[in-house]
Amino acid sequence: MNEALRKQFRAGLVRPTAGLAPGFAQANLIAVPRDWAWDMLLYAQRNPKPCPVLDVSDAGSVTTVLAAGADLRTDLPLYRVWRDGELVEEVPDATAAWRDDMVAFLIGCSFSFEAALVEAGIDVRHITAGSNVPMYRTARQCRPAGRLHGELVVSMRPIPADRVADAVTISGRFPEVHGAPVHVGDPAGLGVADLDRPDFGDPVEIRPGEVPVFWACGVTPQAAVMASGVPFAITHAPGHMFVTDVP
Repeated sequence: MNEALRKQFRAGLVRPTAGLAPGFAQANLIAVPRDWAWDMLLYAQRNPKPCPVLDVSDAGSVTTVLAAGADLRTDLPLYRVWRDGELVEEVPDATAAWRDDMVAFLIGCSFSFEAALVEAGIDVRHITAGSNVPMYRTARQCRPAGRLHGELVVSMRPIPADRVADAVTISGRFPEVHGAPVHVGDPAGLGVADLDRPDFGDPVEIRPGEVPVFWACGVTPQAAVMASGVPFAITHAPGHMFVTDVP
């Protein structure tokens, strides 16, 4: 099933991957030239909550142990290409932009535990709405590493107040894909001014009796690319993940 999904993305299907391949891990992608790879690996090691590393490729390799036969240049629904910290294009196929010295990092994504929330009877609003998860840049700075620095990015899901403890417990069982939330309640505590204006993804309805709950997000390395002026990078477009074969 997951191989069939990747083939659809390779053929040009573009859509967010939330709700797809329930029970399997999804991954964020950040690929940088080899001379930036050590800094990125150290950045992830120092910031494991937003950057839980599932796999790192050899320089020039476009394969991963997370999905046999997959091609990291083509098998995500949408990619971003960055130059000098600026987004220059979004493309459904990154083959033309990919360089021979690229090192690819696959970082766990919170979409991976959403099936467990749904199974527990907790509505995941962006899946219900058929939209992308809302993501926000925060005022919390990650721990710098080498030439990399930047702020924490979070994803938000509205949770009924009486189910917040359940959502924390359930997601906490999945540390490889961000684990438990980093913040519950008032977004001002993260420096987020307006939940209706996410920096990435789509806004979602917060209904009476619901509390905004925030998880560390694998878009955090993209914030570091922007803040640090990384000369060249290729990433997933927020919400458009690599679907793995790993439960």
